[in-house]
Amino acid sequence: MRKPMLFAAAFAVAAFAAQGANAQKDSITLSMALEPPHLDPVLSPAAAIKEILYTNVYEGLTRLDRKSMVQPGLATEWTLSPDGLVYTFKLRRGVKFHDGTELTSAAVAQSLARTTSAESANPKKAMLTENGMEVETPDPGTVVIRMKKPVGLVPYLVGMGEAVVVAPGAIADARAKPVGTGPFKFVRWNKGDRLEIEKNADHWNAANIKLNKATFRFIPDPAATVAALLAGDVDASPNTGAGDALDRLKADPKLKVVVGNTEGETILAINNKKAPLDDVRVRRAISHAIDRKSLIVGAAGGTATAIGSHFSPNHPAYVDLTGVYPYDPAKAKALLAEAGKTNLTLSLRLPPPAYAQRGGELIAAMLEQVGIKAQIEQLQFPQWLEQVFKNKQFDLTIISHTEPLDINIYADPNYYFQYGKPEFKALIDLTVSAGTDEIRNKAFGDAQRMLATDAVNGFLFMLPKTGVWNAKIEGLWESSPVQANDLTEVRWTN
Repeated sequence: MRKPMLFAAAFAVAAFAAQGANAQKDSITLSMALEPPHLDPVLSPAAAIKEILYTNVYEGLTRLDRKSMVQPGLATEWTLSPDGLVYTFKLRRGVKFHDGTELTSAAVAQSLARTTSAESANPKKAMLTENGMEVETPDPGTVVIRMKKPVGLVPYLVGMGEAVVVAPGAIADARAKPVGTGPFKFVRWNKGDRLEIEKNADHWNAANIKLNKATFRFIPDPAATVAALLAGDVDASPNTGAGDALDRLKADPKLKVVVGNTEGETILAINNKKAPLDDVRVRRAISHAIDRKSLIVGAAGGTATAIGSHFSPNHPAYVDLTGVYPYDPAKAKALLAEAGKTNLTLSLRLPPPAYAQRGGELIAAMLEQVGIKAQIEQLQFPQWLEQVFKNKQFDLTIISHTEPLDINIYADPNYYFQYGKPEFKALIDLTVSAGTDEIRNKAFGDAQRMLATDAVNGFLFMLPKTGVWNAKIEGLWESSPVQANDLTEVRWTN
């Protein structure tokens, strides 16, 4: 009698083990190089905030998908008046915030007021505020946005990461505890280590959300990220700075390496109002001193696309201006001599991303060849935001601007590189009010040419998106047309 019992027990254990092995995972751990300074996407330009929260914890009236196309979000439909001035959005019924309060048009209006306020870091808010946006709430399920001038981009603008809807009772604590309507709820944030979210079972699309939990681990060192991927300590690194280690990752059959693109114009940003950088000849000399081909190999693994202005090659209005400032050290030296600015010493303040660190070392060496000594200073990202972005305490810096269609930032004279040329602002205003794509795209082209001619910044390359994740994971975005790690379609396969 004992042998059959032992056999039965062994069979049961084996069956249970097989069932466990075949069970589909429902959690994911992702690594990120940068940790958010806080968790309120309205009050900071930090991409890391939106990369965690957008479409996951927070939603807007509309949402931007993996192709940057406008899709329904908290609004299921919208209409535009014949005069092009009034948008009417109908809210999805029965939606609740994570704290249990109901979504109403008043809550949407309150959040939109925040995203266009003076404190907002929304790079596109001028398109709404300068064209007289007014928000009306005729009933709890209807939001009306009324403009004084036509702005065809309104459905796009209200779908951005800065225009998400926050629970009214949670706004005061949004920097530490985000409360939205999204398919995931905030659980905890262990600063310096990780942030966790869990599935919102009451979400309107909960039946199609396959993950029950997601953890974002903050690993600034690319080598540590590679080690964590190879060891299986993290399941995915959506935008890894692996560099020379990519071949090791590609050789691991458990991993998938996917090279996509971003909307990240990577620039050598220049403080245009600080002498001697207020002299266009000095800025042009800096541009001529940069060897983009070598830079792309050394700082972007050879996979990036060079740019000559602040505009994505993915857009139909793109103009190739990479030939305006070809690599020409002799020309750079001549321009500096003409400006009487030889033997310059400039600060080069670098944030933590690998492309900035590696790129900074390469550019410093290139500048030295033409007589400019770039003194590299390493900054943590909160320091960079405070000192460079906010207080403009820099000569040069390297950063990737990953917001889509963000050439309008150059129209703001108070933006950190301090350009704000009136003629440029007029072109941006035309892109907003243009009645046809032909007129809008021509204005975009003229704006690109003006930035290149004035050498406002050193325009380097579009930041590539090199994602590495477990080969059994499906649904992560291969490219990043907006700042997001959208988990709504992510699942494990057996």
